[in-house]
Amino acid sequence: MTAGLNAHPQHLPVLLHEAVEALNIAADGIYVDGTFGRGGHSLAILQKLGKGGRLIAFDRDAQAIEAAQNINDPRFTAVRSPFSQMEKILRDLGISKVAGVLLDIGVSSPQINEAERGFSFKNDGPLDMRMDQSRGQTAAEFLATTSEQQLQEVIKNYGEERFAKQIARALVAARTDGQHIHTTRQLATIVAGAVTKVEPGQDPATRTFQALRIFINQELEELSLALPHCAEILAPGGRLAVISFHSLEDRIVKRFIRSQQDRDDLPSNFPVRAADLPQPRLIAVGKAIKPGKQEVAFNPRSRSAVLRVAERTSTP
Repeated sequence: MTAGLNAHPQHLPVLLHEAVEALNIAADGIYVDGTFGRGGHSLAILQKLGKGGRLIAFDRDAQAIEAAQNINDPRFTAVRSPFSQMEKILRDLGISKVAGVLLDIGVSSPQINEAERGFSFKNDGPLDMRMDQSRGQTAAEFLATTSEQQLQEVIKNYGEERFAKQIARALVAARTDGQHIHTTRQLATIVAGAVTKVEPGQDPATRTFQALRIFINQELEELSLALPHCAEILAPGGRLAVISFHSLEDRIVKRFIRSQQDRDDLPSNFPVRAADLPQPRLIAVGKAIKPGKQEVAFNPRSRSAVLRVAERTSTP
């Protein structure tokens, strides 16, 4: 039924089998792939759906949506939008509840490998870093106008970089000297000169590039906005599966699931029946899942991935 059933050759979906299995797919269910990327997870979901099933995929990257047009399947709809808008868009499509939502909070390999996107310090290109290149400021524009204090906070908070102060000072000094930082190589070179100690096997620019990408795309804010929408649109028994790649993202997902399943903090001897306590909206399913040794060996970029799964209860 699905034409063009091949994922992008440069992109290897992380935890593909585990994520799709976690959704516990019903043949006639409606599902959401919040981050289409290059379609690996979407294609696997479509393979498990029957004729009555439906899949809505979201992505804010124009190239991802272009790739989605290759899927010629009446059960499939691709929408160019950040996943934080999924509840509104699904409502516009006449959908109030879904059987599962999958979020893959990462950058796709094509985005990293294409130098003109500016995500990678390994390939020299314009310092863009926007997932949606039709709006917002580029990383170069941010570096040209931000204060040293804000730059330090971004690199420290989003990159967890201990040399954030030195890096921010070096970048502002370069700007003061009339050096316009327009390319990824320029940025990586300045950062390398400011970092005095590097973790084994890690490029000194890794954390700074991560921090700028997360900030430019407001990735943590998007995730924090989207998770409550996911809980709202899930039908009872529906599954939420989230793959994150950084501790900051995983912390948000872990805390959200915990907040949805925890009951009010009452004393143990409080005179109330268990049945009368507030019931959880989500219940965690199993423990966090990480890629196995074989997947990490085949796809090194998967090594930091964490999959968390939760199921919607019948509580309003």
